[in-house]
Amino acid sequence: MEVKHKQRIALSICFFISGLAFSTWASRIPTVKEFFDLSEAELGSLLLVLPVGNIVGLPISGWLVSKFDSRKPLFAGIFSIALSLVAIGWSTSIYALIASIFFFAFSLRIMNISMNTQSITLQKHFLRKIIGSFHAAWSCGGITGVALSTLMVRFGLGMGLHLTIVGILIIILIVTGFPFLLRNDRTTSGGKLKLGKPNSYIFILGILAFFASICEGGMFDWSGVYFRDVVGEEIFTLGYLIFMVFMALSRFFSDIVIEKIGMPKTYLISSCMVVIGVSTVVIFPHFWPALAGFSIVGIGVAAVMPMTMGLAGKSPKYSPGMAISIVTTYNVTGMLLGPAVIGYLAELIGLKFAFLFFLIAGLMLTPISRQFFKRHNANIID
Repeated sequence: MEVKHKQRIALSICFFISGLAFSTWASRIPTVKEFFDLSEAELGSLLLVLPVGNIVGLPISGWLVSKFDSRKPLFAGIFSIALSLVAIGWSTSIYALIASIFFFAFSLRIMNISMNTQSITLQKHFLRKIIGSFHAAWSCGGITGVALSTLMVRFGLGMGLHLTIVGILIIILIVTGFPFLLRNDRTTSGGKLKLGKPNSYIFILGILAFFASICEGGMFDWSGVYFRDVVGEEIFTLGYLIFMVFMALSRFFSDIVIEKIGMPKTYLISSCMVVIGVSTVVIFPHFWPALAGFSIVGIGVAAVMPMTMGLAGKSPKYSPGMAISIVTTYNVTGMLLGPAVIGYLAELIGLKFAFLFFLIAGLMLTPISRQFFKRHNANIID
């Protein structure tokens, strides 16, 4: 097997780990809400810790991928994620939980920047687009995580033991894949953040990532609560599971779709799918329509972040690592606002109608993507 194919498999394992870790945490949010007896607004405030931890990690993660080969901070980030998941699982006080979630988010930041940097660099060794396949691996990890969580909830296994099992599995996976990760990918230029007038190329991509993350991150954090409190399902992870399944399936085909119809049309179709899916969930808050709605939303958000990160890696001003780091800042800002706003809106108007916030975010993908391609299409090589 060629070295580049081994590197692709190893990196796919890292994306799988990322999806596994995040979905394991997200699928247990209803358990956290119940254990600590949190209201919707209090849960929204707790969920702010995740993106705050990500943002605190911004200067460190950007510096690390410029200073070292990205495989080193990638290993450190994944190992720290495993430890923090275990800590979340065994937290018995709200303060210990907040500290554990913060450490988890900080580690996620380092891991995500590092593996996205690797994906941009590795793409250069392949003629066909492969970035979508990495995000598909992330979704497969997400499916595995939420499926495992569903089993744990079904058989009443405690969250502490559940997250410990996942933490051990993550360590085994990264130790297995680390020797084959891409080496010598440190950049020598474009690795410093330049203050001043925002670069329009990165700024518009950042706004796209912002609205996409409101939809994607909101579904991660609130789909389980919606299925339990609005739809009334005891196995509350089903909505999250079906969302992840269809997002993963779509990502396996996203590279092919983009090659056939182009990125501008793919952004437009993604926006429409999110709007249709959220509308279905809100208008028909029953088991089968809700499953269908979450499925459609999963298809809608699937290609947005892979496309946006791929475009960021082609920035004419910044290195791939720094460009991805900047765009990811907009991404986590969306994650900061989205779940928290849903919590506060749910307190005021109910969770069902609060989900319309996702519809608005999905709708915004159309005019923003059109503006990006109007300004920069001539500089993009598909």
